[in-house]
Amino acid sequence: MESGVHSSSLEKGNPMAGKQSIAKKIWQTIGAIKTGVILLILTVIVAAAGTVILQRPATDIDEIQRAYSPQMLRLLDAVGLTDVFHAWWFVLLLALVSVSIIAASIQRFPNAWRFYSRPYKSPNDSFRKALAIQAQVPVDNEDRALAVAEKAFNEAGWKPERIVRENSFSLFGEKHRISEMAVYIVHASLLLIFVGGIVDALTGWRGYMALTRGSQSNQIELRNGDKRMLPFAVRCNSAGQENYKDGSPKRWWSDLTVIDGGNETYKKQIVVNDPLVYQGVRFYQASYGQTGKVDQLLLTASLTGSSETRDIALDGETPFVLDADTTVRLVEFIPDYTVSDGRVYARSKDIENPAARLVVESKKLGKSFDVWLPPIPEVEHNADAPYQFQPRDVKLAYYTGLEVSHEPGQWAVWSGVVLMGLGLAFVFYLVHVRVWAAPVRQVDGSLVLWIGGTANRNQDVFERRFREVVKEIQSELNSEKGSSTPAEAHSLAGR
Repeated sequence: MESGVHSSSLEKGNPMAGKQSIAKKIWQTIGAIKTGVILLILTVIVAAAGTVILQRPATDIDEIQRAYSPQMLRLLDAVGLTDVFHAWWFVLLLALVSVSIIAASIQRFPNAWRFYSRPYKSPNDSFRKALAIQAQVPVDNEDRALAVAEKAFNEAGWKPERIVRENSFSLFGEKHRISEMAVYIVHASLLLIFVGGIVDALTGWRGYMALTRGSQSNQIELRNGDKRMLPFAVRCNSAGQENYKDGSPKRWWSDLTVIDGGNETYKKQIVVNDPLVYQGVRFYQASYGQTGKVDQLLLTASLTGSSETRDIALDGETPFVLDADTTVRLVEFIPDYTVSDGRVYARSKDIENPAARLVVESKKLGKSFDVWLPPIPEVEHNADAPYQFQPRDVKLAYYTGLEVSHEPGQWAVWSGVVLMGLGLAFVFYLVHVRVWAAPVRQVDGSLVLWIGGTANRNQDVFERRFREVVKEIQSELNSEKGSSTPAEAHSLAGR
């Protein structure tokens, strides 16, 4: 009682001791299993919400606005649920879980390491009495009994070794000791996953790039509207869409080339979920569509007043030479035109009522002519032009949409996933078994072979296997005696 009062008085008189006590309680609370489980459950719930709630910028803005009312969308944006994995509070939650795992590991690892690295190999009297699974086999010769037990342990895969002490000798065997460290392998895997998530949230970025055939760019439009310049450029050589029989899209693809330092350094055809990766930057196939502009306009041209024709193709950039004095170029394509007050306007971007404007320049006549296909009386000079044109086909330009991301923490995330698979395999499929065998002289002077064992899980399965091994030892010893009435093993397994 006096010592208790004295200790309490010392704590009251020593502010540092009180602070240390508070810090110790906080540390123990952080490392408590309950704390870790609660934080893990919260993390899983939030991550699940991030897969259910539409996330920016992966989801089109119009789709998000259709899915949620304006009030709900403002609330989701305000709390960060439309960008869960980059929200500050999610990063904080990952950090708290990581600290909890580290604290729990530090607090429990010393005892686990002692159990792992310094197994108890010599079963003394108190140890034998405390062990739950054990059996006794009457024997006549200690050396022979241990030899038979050693053979049985080997056949069971328990890797026995002989332990010689000053006053005793025995057998010790075990299997799958690494199973005791499996929980720390899982802890390490979780830390890698969470650290990778934190790194990506703090230093990673996602953006978008749209390319047409033959174009290249090194500019990324980030999710917040900012621009980011890459140290290399990406060129789209071609892109396309494959459809099912009903006309619905089956897959999109893009042939991309990386231009670094003026040289073509890498080429790849990407499809959805198979990105191009260069210098840690990933280019995913995200979308594909038409730009509404002409890639090629195929025409039949004929000199006015002549029946001879020739096929030509206009690309909207390069003038086409019809003869030494005449060129034609495509200057405008309107997918859905209308005429008002003598002017041509685009009514929509859909190809409903297309029109193309050509400019024919004649050096001989010193004039240029506006030619419209189809003819538009208010604005065209078709009849006056030195050449007449008939449209054959139009090929529209397309774009490929690329989602671009830089996630430097992904190596840690995927390493953690692989390590977790390894750790869980150890947890569920490897059982740590330890067995002992020692000759023991009973109070009445009789000699028995004491056999004991323990397993860190699947106790019922281990106990059945243990009994089988004991029977094998007993049978081997009895066969050597040549006894018609074998001595019974006194099993105390599961007592």
